[in-house]
Amino acid sequence: MEFTAKTVKEAVELGLQQLNIAEENAKITILEEPVKGLFGRLKGKAVVDVTPLEQPEQCENCSENKQKAVELVQKVLAFMDIDAQAELTENQEKTIITLTSEDSSQLIGYRGEVLDALQTLAGAMANMGNKEYKKVVVDCENYREKREDTLIKLAHKLEAKATDMRREVVLEAMNPFERRIIHTALSQSQTVTTRSDGREPNRYVVIVPNDKDEFAKPYNAGRNNEHSRERRGGSKFNGRNKKTERKSSGFILVERKKTSGFGSTYLGNSFKDKI
Repeated sequence: MEFTAKTVKEAVELGLQQLNIAEENAKITILEEPVKGLFGRLKGKAVVDVTPLEQPEQCENCSENKQKAVELVQKVLAFMDIDAQAELTENQEKTIITLTSEDSSQLIGYRGEVLDALQTLAGAMANMGNKEYKKVVVDCENYREKREDTLIKLAHKLEAKATDMRREVVLEAMNPFERRIIHTALSQSQTVTTRSDGREPNRYVVIVPNDKDEFAKPYNAGRNNEHSRERRGGSKFNGRNKKTERKSSGFILVERKKTSGFGSTYLGNSFKDKI
């Protein structure tokens, strides 16, 4: 990758910092140097190419750990009574465990929840003893790529809506990987910015138009319908004395009636946490 700065040293440091590697682990090529002008002042910019060197395995048992990760996934699937096969492949960036089954819906789960859980377990096992974490992906029927395409399309659709309405658009709760897809998709937008609000596991993305109407309430694109609330353990009528209502601002108002006649109010989805 090419990096530009005032001096060669600064350009190299910038490249190493952004790639998160040490100088001894990089191939550095100077493409352009500034020249000295009148009174010794530098003219032009320094341009360097910084490329990470391929690193050997960082622990003696890396290959063994990756195989153990596959075996762990197989055992968990057997425990869940899901008939599936796991296959291990690798590239320089990540380790991929691909699952195949006649019933892929069980493997994927609601919006990839089962895959995400298996991926967390596999990643922990595969990286035991590693000084640096290598990404592990658990996939089924190319779900990850399809989901990413869906989220990118959704991001641009809601970008247009936020721009037209001049209102913040609140998406439904997503895991960190999916939120990152939304942030990246809109990172070059000329009309909106994005931020993450709420607390895990209900953290969500907010799309903010640059010319936001300060008096307009946010538009809740996540909708958080009855089905999604039930999946989180809540519902519109959860018990005899509990009612949950979704407000247009994106907050959840919960009222409980007590036998004493006193009530209590709870405001969820705290906005204290930042990205």
